[in-house]
Amino acid sequence: MNVFVVYVHPSDNSFTYLAKEEFIKGLTDAGHSVEVSDLYKMNFNEVFSESEYLREAFYDESADVPQDVLDEQAKINAADAIVFIYPVFWTEAPSKLVGWFQRVWTYGFAYGQNLKMKQLDKALFLVTMGGSLCDEVRKQQAEAMKTVMLGDRINCRAKEKQMIFFDEMTRGYGNDGHRAENQEKFLKQAYKIGLEF
Repeated sequence: MNVFVVYVHPSDNSFTYLAKEEFIKGLTDAGHSVEVSDLYKMNFNEVFSESEYLREAFYDESADVPQDVLDEQAKINAADAIVFIYPVFWTEAPSKLVGWFQRVWTYGFAYGQNLKMKQLDKALFLVTMGGSLCDEVRKQQAEAMKTVMLGDRINCRAKEKQMIFFDEMTRGYGNDGHRAENQEKFLKQAYKIGLEF
């Protein structure tokens, strides 16, 4: 299977980075091919320009699509599955990923008539978060994030879709000992998810 990984974190000194590495190791050990867009290392421009806005607002397929967006769309159409790996920042994905969707999900590609985007076999979100899913408010936030990502942004663009949270990964706040235990557990899980993908 060809797997396109969209990775979004500003630092390699993070649990999210380690989870990405273990997941990809699992994929490669299972024989899958992997293409990665590391949005921070690519310096992907998440800002929706006026010309891009006008193209979308007026459903104007004749207007140009920027090359960096075309490149991401080509990676999608070369893949069988897409995987997003990122941390929760204030109950949202990092702004680079929000902007990636705004820019890459263009009219005529991801929505509208005569779509150029293929329907993928799978879409998976591996999401790291500081809070605990034992807390009711975090459960509600997780469900809201699923509604946005799985319900709106993926919708029927993939046959199967899933969001998995690695929670309680905050540093400090008396959590460091527990975090180390969670890190070991979650890294094994990330590898297994890749191996069984």
